Amino acid sequence: MPPPDTGREPDLLTITEAAELVRAPVATLRYWRHLGTGPRSFRLGRRVLYRADDLRSWIDAQHDGQDAPGRGVRR
Repeated sequence: MPPPDTGREPDLLTITEAAELVRAPVATLRYWRHLGTGPRSFRLGRRVLYRADDLRSWIDAQHDGQDAPGRGVRR
């Protein structure tokens, strides 16, 4: 029997689910992971997982970094 739908997203997300959340290709998340610039992730066995809270924190940090002086739109 499947667990009841609570209307919440899961605490742990696969790389595919994380890519959907940040609206980026899976390959981009893999590249960011390689560079160490993407959202925090970890391995559980062979799987790469992301905590929903870490993704939200990373997204917020990216947004806050856009507001920093000297980080305007390039032309």
